[in-house]
Amino acid sequence: MANPSTGEALVRLEGGRRSSPGRARSLLGWGLGRIHRVFKAVIVLAAFLALWEAAPRLGWTNATFLPPLTEVLKTWWRLLLSGELAEHTQVSLARSLGGFLLALLVSIPLGLAIGWWKTAAQYLNPLLELFRNTAVLALLPVFIMLLGLGETSKIAIIFYACVFPLLLNTISGVRNVDPLLIKSARSMGLTSVGLFLKVVLPASVPTIFVGIRQAGAASILVLIAAEMAGAKSGLGYFVQYTQFSFQISEMYAGILTISIFGVLLNYALVTLERRLTSWKQTQSE
Repeated sequence: MANPSTGEALVRLEGGRRSSPGRARSLLGWGLGRIHRVFKAVIVLAAFLALWEAAPRLGWTNATFLPPLTEVLKTWWRLLLSGELAEHTQVSLARSLGGFLLALLVSIPLGLAIGWWKTAAQYLNPLLELFRNTAVLALLPVFIMLLGLGETSKIAIIFYACVFPLLLNTISGVRNVDPLLIKSARSMGLTSVGLFLKVVLPASVPTIFVGIRQAGAASILVLIAAEMAGAKSGLGYFVQYTQFSFQISEMYAGILTISIFGVLLNYALVTLERRLTSWKQTQSE
C-alpha cells in the first residue's frame, strides 16, 4: 500500500509540472499582447511624424508655415542648448504644478467630505453646480483684474481649472463604492471612521485618479491660455511671441515642448496610479 504522504507529494509535483507550461504560455501571451499594443501605438506616431516631414518637402503644404520636422527639431535643440527654452519651461512648470498641487490639497478632502457626509453635500452642491458650469477661460479677465498680471492670477486660474475635475471625480468615487463592501465592513464592527479609512477611501482611489489626470491636462491647457493673455515668460508667452515675430520654427519648437511636458506629466500620474492601485490589478488577474 502506497504511503499517503508520498502520494500527495507526487500529486503536488505533477500538478506543479502541469501548471508550469500553462503559466509560461500565459506570460508569453501577455508579453506578445503588450508588444502588439506598443507596436500599434508606435506605428501610428511614426506615420504622423513621417507625414509631417514629407508634406512640406513634397509641396503638399507651405514650408513657410509648416517647416519639416527635422528643421523644427534642430531649432528645438538649439533653443535647448542656449537655455532659452529651459527657462520658459521652468517658469511654466512652476505655475502649472503650483495651481495643480494647491487644487489637490483642497479638492480631494472637500470631495471626500461631500461624498461621504450628506449634510455637506446638501449645503455645497448648489454652489458647486453654479461654478462648475462656468467656463474657466471666461473668468480669466476677472482673475487678471482682481489679482493683476503677476504669478498670483495665473496660479489662481490654474487652481480653479483643476478643482472641479478633482472634486467631481472624488465625490463620484466615494458615492459609487460597492454597497456590499460597506455592509460587510459594518457587519465586522468597523466604526464610521474605520469604515471610511479602510474601505471607502481605498475603493475611491481609482476614480480619484481619473480626476487627477484630467486636472493635470487642464493645468497645462489653461496655463498656456493664461500666459498668452498676459505674461512675459513661459511657454505660452514664447509660442505667441515667436508667432508675432514670424519665427515659425521656434513657434513649433515651443508647441512641441508643451506636448512633451503634457505627455511626461500624464506618464508620471499613470505610473503613480498603478503603484497605488496595484491591489486592483492583482484582483483582476
